[in-house]
Amino acid sequence: MTIAGGIVLIMLGAIFTWAVEFDLAGFDINVLGVILMLGGLVWLLFALYRLNAARRALASSTTVVTEDPLTHQRVYEERRYDDPPVV
Repeated sequence: MTIAGGIVLIMLGAIFTWAVEFDLAGFDINVLGVILMLGGLVWLLFALYRLNAARRALASSTTVVTEDPLTHQRVYEERRYDDPPVV
């Protein structure tokens, strides 16, 4: 389920709806195009939702503890990474 799959379905539906001038007995190609566009829109929205959920799941926070050698005080530093990891 990728964003590209939804976009491809929307493009195919648009081609069938507005660019194809072909008639079959008992079959409307324009209705097929609208169905493909709606399916592509649903697919695209679901792919964006999954992408957003995956980004939230990968966001983590780390705590770094360092000790100052002169004062012997511990410094706690918390970092939160909201960006997806670079692989």
